[in-house]
Amino acid sequence: MPLAHPPHPPRADRPDHPHVRRMKGRRAAGTMVLLAGLIGSGGGLAAAAPVALQAPAATQASAPQAPAPAAFPAAPPAVPEGTEPDFGPNVRIFDPSMPVAEIQATVDAIAAQQVDDEMGSKRYSLLFKPGTYGTAAEPLIIQVGYSTEVSGLGASPTDVIINGHVDVYNRCLTAENCIALNNFWRSLSNLTINVMGLEGCRSSANFWAASQASPMRRVNITGGNLSLMDYCTAGPQYASGGFISDSKTGDVINGSQQQYFVRDSSIGNWSNGVWNQVFSGVDGAPAQSFPNPPYTTLASTPISREKPYLTVDGDGRYSVFVPSVRTDSSGTTWENGPTAGRSLPLSEFYVATPSDSAKTINAQLARGKNLLLTPGVYGIAESIEVKRENTVVLGMGIATLTALNGAVPLTVADVPGVDIAAVTIDAGEVNSPALLRIGKDRDGEGSGSANSSVRSDPANPTTLHDVFFRIGGPHVGKASNSLEVNSDNVLLDHIWAWRADHGNGVGWTTNTGKNGVIINGDNVTATGLFVEHYQEYNVIWNGENGKTIFFQNELPYDAPNQAAWQHDGVLGWAGYKIADTVKTHELWGGGSYVYNNVDPTIHATRGFEVPVTPGVKLHSLLTVNLGAGTLDHVINDTGAPVSTDAVGVPSYVPEFGG
Repeated sequence: MPLAHPPHPPRADRPDHPHVRRMKGRRAAGTMVLLAGLIGSGGGLAAAAPVALQAPAATQASAPQAPAPAAFPAAPPAVPEGTEPDFGPNVRIFDPSMPVAEIQATVDAIAAQQVDDEMGSKRYSLLFKPGTYGTAAEPLIIQVGYSTEVSGLGASPTDVIINGHVDVYNRCLTAENCIALNNFWRSLSNLTINVMGLEGCRSSANFWAASQASPMRRVNITGGNLSLMDYCTAGPQYASGGFISDSKTGDVINGSQQQYFVRDSSIGNWSNGVWNQVFSGVDGAPAQSFPNPPYTTLASTPISREKPYLTVDGDGRYSVFVPSVRTDSSGTTWENGPTAGRSLPLSEFYVATPSDSAKTINAQLARGKNLLLTPGVYGIAESIEVKRENTVVLGMGIATLTALNGAVPLTVADVPGVDIAAVTIDAGEVNSPALLRIGKDRDGEGSGSANSSVRSDPANPTTLHDVFFRIGGPHVGKASNSLEVNSDNVLLDHIWAWRADHGNGVGWTTNTGKNGVIINGDNVTATGLFVEHYQEYNVIWNGENGKTIFFQNELPYDAPNQAAWQHDGVLGWAGYKIADTVKTHELWGGGSYVYNNVDPTIHATRGFEVPVTPGVKLHSLLTVNLGAGTLDHVINDTGAPVSTDAVGVPSYVPEFGG
């Protein structure tokens, strides 16, 4: 059964935000909490029916303290001087021969700096060579803050074993307001966590209480539960918008995650479903039951490709492994043998630093190099142009490209097999027409191809993995559109396009962005599409035969009045628009949410707007009111309204079209 809970509050990072005030009132209600399943300090799971519980004493403890700030200790080289690649000052490479205390001191110091630095410019990559870290007597405990990547360097997730924890906890915006709703921009990948250590409630699970842009990939959880919420910091609190792929876990405590997407993995028992939990190709997933409980389950994923990842072999040679495309996939790529794919030596990459210009990077790409972006913020005054098929662009440590002077920071030619992975792209103060463009736009602009006879290939799609966009947040940003896909046969594997609702440079006329994602190409598939707060249609899908598995959307909070947010006799703009000319399209598991807090009288006519034709089919749709405004219909003119009469209670449409 779904978890009963108060409404999903808007995110905040300042004490005077209305969300902070609402959280204070909710917290004052006492220690009674609603959970689907009793969670005790021993980590056991009880029945899945929602029950009112007294929070265990361990869950009432004060917020976890960030590790005390400390000077970063100089890590001694694990191999002779000069043989390690130079990934820059913000990459830490650990070897199992290092003392646990030394590793612990390094990760604690980074966590202390990053755990509250939501909009900062620091970036870190923590890399672990194959081997075992931590012991029962001295477990390794890693807390992952903002803009931090934790990754193993083995060929398989079982090659790196961490005896301990790799945790994300609720972030305390004030002493009385601890949530996970804005725990963004971090990642965990390619290792095994053998859960052990810590005391009381904290010993009950490995905690990954993170929301958007915090992927967990190729992770093997043994020895304990995985909890996607933090029930130890002031009782259960909320998280929203997670992503897991190619991973194996035991029991998963989903708890207060309001929407979540798991793809091509293997899991044990899954506890709780709130509004929208989607499983695609997941062994052990709950059965299809939307909307009660709200589980949308696909037996397989139509097309998938896992993110490229950095590896090191026993001789200290670094490579980037690029997994192969799979069709009708399910389960992990690595449990029953090595992951299929190709390995590219580091010598085939240009290892870029934030001081490199786009001109320097383009010269290296033109020489046939792939691109590795080391941690940092890159000012991009002209487009980085990827023109060669099968090029790999891999970011480390939440590497960020920031548009300067209205540039389109990254363009990809109409060629097959390009992999763009783990890159965040920020708008700048001067409006950009787009932040990432794949293929030529309708006016013929964009990257040209030196190999123009080679176009898209359905068996070798250009793919984006963990590519995130921000308009506002760190600073003022403006972009007409965040992601524009003009090529056919493109795979979007975990995208978060975000017009900021909090942070710096935020306001209806300040961080302007019409659309989040525009799809003009045919045969484009999205597995995990998160698009939020854009001022007109959040997603426009013009191409044929599109597929989306999991869509999460919040409409803009900050429209000043109804006159500013309407068009053609329609109130507001839908979150997901399929063009009237489209004949074939399918979506599984979509939600659109309304919170018009600037003018609560505002209405939006619908969350989804689609042509009514036999080939357009949408499954498991919902809308929710978060505390202000009204959404009149779920899709077209179908579905009951959501308003402040029933805050946090979804309106469901299980099937539409077909």
